[in-house]
Order: sequence, then C-alpha cells, then structure tokens
Amino acid sequence: MFGLRARETLGPALLAAALALAGCGTPVNRAPVEDRGTFAGTSGAPGAPGVELPDPKSLPGAENAGKPGYYTVRAGDTLIRIGLETGQSWKDIARWNNLENANLIEVGQVLRVVAPTVTTAASTVASDTGVVTRPIAPQGVAAGAAPSAAKPGASAPVPVASAPAPGPAPATPPAAAGSEDLNFIWPSSGTLLAGFDEARNKGLDISGKAGDPVLAAADGRVVYAGAGLRGYGNLVILKHNNTYLTAYAHNQALLVKEDQNVRRGQKIAEMGSTDADRVKLHFEIRRQGKPVDPARYLPSR
Repeated sequence: MFGLRARETLGPALLAAALALAGCGTPVNRAPVEDRGTFAGTSGAPGAPGVELPDPKSLPGAENAGKPGYYTVRAGDTLIRIGLETGQSWKDIARWNNLENANLIEVGQVLRVVAPTVTTAASTVASDTGVVTRPIAPQGVAAGAAPSAAKPGASAPVPVASAPAPGPAPATPPAAAGSEDLNFIWPSSGTLLAGFDEARNKGLDISGKAGDPVLAAADGRVVYAGAGLRGYGNLVILKHNNTYLTAYAHNQALLVKEDQNVRRGQKIAEMGSTDADRVKLHFEIRRQGKPVDPARYLPSR
C-alpha cells in the first residue's frame, strides 16, 4: 500500500529521495574490488596501480628476439641462471651485452648468449675461442709476411697451421661425443640418492656427510661460485669447454673462486645441506646448457 500511495501522492523527485533514505538503513553486499594493474612482465612493482609497462619493442636487443644465439629474459631470470641454461659464464654474457650492472635485466630484454664474431673480407675471428683464420694476403705480399702492428691492447695473432689437403667430410659426432676427452670422474664417493629425471631432477643426488670432499669432475674454469641461484644453495659451476658445464650444489663451503682454473679430482667444495632437505651433493652435467644424464658420462662403479 505504501508503495502505491507513494507513487500517487509524491512527485518523482520526492519519491527518489524517500527511497534513498529508506536504503540507508539496509546493508548492501558488494563484490570486492581487486586492482590487478597492468602486469605483464615488468621490472616495476607487479600489479601496482598506474605502473606503465615498457613496450617490448623498446627493450634492449628486441630486434634480435628469436634469433639463434640470443635469449629473451623471462620472469625470475638472473644472469647466473641464464648462464647455466645456455652453457655460458654470466660474466661473459654481461660483457657481450655491455651490461654495467649485471643485476639490472628486464623481462623481455634480449641478450646475446654466444660469443660475438668479427667478420673480415677473408676471415672470421671467434673472439672467445682463440681460433683465428689467417686472412688472404694481397698480391705482392708473401703469405708469411709479418702483419702490421696491432692497436694498443689488441691480442697477438694466433699462429695457424697450414690447412690439410681436402678430404671427405667427417661424420656427425653422436650427442655425447667430446666427453671422452674430458674423461669425467665422480665428484663424490657417496651412494646415489636420486637419478636423473629431465622434468624433476636435472642431475644426480649423491649422499654423504657434512664436510665430505666435492671434486671437480674434469679440468675446467670456475664460472660461478656463490649462493645466488635459488634451489641450489652454495653452488660451484665449472666450464670445461664450449660444450660442457658441470654444477655442484648444496655445499657447506666453497673452496674456489670465479675465474680460477681447476684440475680433475681437485677438491672444490665441502658437501653440505644449503637450500636442501638433507646433506647431499646435487651434480649436473649440461651440454650446451641443456641438462643431460650424468650417468651416461661417468664411469661405472
């Protein structure tokens, strides 16, 4: 009755005012408001209101996205992890990309992850392999003539042996070829706790006691020694050649430093339980950055 009489006796404006006052005493359940921002991979605060995302095309190296030898930074990446995933030293990656601060990389940024090369009219010089092809001598210059003086700071040319007579092309080596020259050894004498599983365990877990020696599996150079990679604890990464890396995780103490050369069987760390559920060594072999089953490369025991 009230609603009918109100329509008959009150004007539209008074009716609206009456309904508004009547609604003030009744609680209204409203859906919560969630501001998700515009997060799609930015170095700013994810989801923060008003954060403007960088245009992926404006990020450093964007023109090289998808090309061989380049890596597009993903959420959670660090140079250490990128180095492990690509089989390179994080310092080399920083140098190849002229990064003044190795901690400042952005999602979507494209990084060079292979050594740059300098191409001349007659030769290609691989800057990090130490291999230099002798350029073709111009007419009137003996092939063995001394080159002109190098610029200050430039490295001396590497002598190159005479090219052998052309022969049949060698057969493509198998996936594990090259490991024979490295002659890997077991990095610990403990028993095997867990084997390789590409999805869940990218290496071998080996048992032991805190302080047990961790040995270099082959000659190499330390490209990382620290605790900056989540899930690995105190970690040592060795680079053995342009193909193979090995990683030694969860140590209680590291006995080597970055850029140090080590020999096969040298003690490089002491076993521990950092970032792990028990004392153990997690050992990985990576071929061009991809984890491979170490059992295929280690001697049987």
